[in-house]
Amino acid sequence: MAHARKTGYEGFEIAPFTMGKYVTDVPPGERRRVRDLAKQHGLVLTGIHWVLVGADGMYLTSPEPEIRRKTSDYFVELVHFCADLGGQVVVLGSPKQRSLLPGVTMEQAWEWATDCLRPAVKTAEDRGVTVCFEPLAPMETNFVNRAEDAIRFAHQFQSPNMKIILDVKAMCGETKPIPQIIRESKGEFVYFHANDRNLKGPGFGDTDFVPIAAALREVGYNGWVSVEVFKFEEGAEIIATRSLEYLRRVFQEPAV
Repeated sequence: MAHARKTGYEGFEIAPFTMGKYVTDVPPGERRRVRDLAKQHGLVLTGIHWVLVGADGMYLTSPEPEIRRKTSDYFVELVHFCADLGGQVVVLGSPKQRSLLPGVTMEQAWEWATDCLRPAVKTAEDRGVTVCFEPLAPMETNFVNRAEDAIRFAHQFQSPNMKIILDVKAMCGETKPIPQIIRESKGEFVYFHANDRNLKGPGFGDTDFVPIAAALREVGYNGWVSVEVFKFEEGAEIIATRSLEYLRRVFQEPAV
């Protein structure tokens, strides 16, 4: 946290598996300690992501009712965990726990995932947290790949606490240009992940963020832009520093 603040970041996300196998293993005192540490360092804990990593036995679209019930209950716990930390969003990617299993149709998966998340969305309304469903590229999952489908999924809940997140790496898997996706998703996304198609930080590859930043300004987006990476060869400090330097620069440049 100290390095993030010194580097110039104003907020950060937590992956629950870094604090325990299941969030139910993390006691109230530890949650308060992390929340207080963030405040001491002048940081906002924006939310949680990678929420089912390590949490064995969870599956949003399982044909087994008991597994879906267990997963539904766990998502409620994830919302409580996020709120207890002072977080704002639960980023729901979890491609390995939502892809269609053999014999499951898209219609079944859609219905099961919707029913699975309803209690969590209701809890999010009560706790002041937003669940952000993430469209992901076909190489990661076969369930909800396009932003427009994620918006349609989120609309079913008729709740201001169920929205979507846009992720640059994921949007690289769509046929539409990223700025177009951003414009068409205006008002529907409340969180934004900045990364390169090469799974590294922004500025570490060939993805041009200047038109992306321009589109975010155009739609009036005023939420978080969060650096999320999947390859760490350069080391956390170099990744954090260079990513932020690049983002600061491109958000100041006009689109060409």
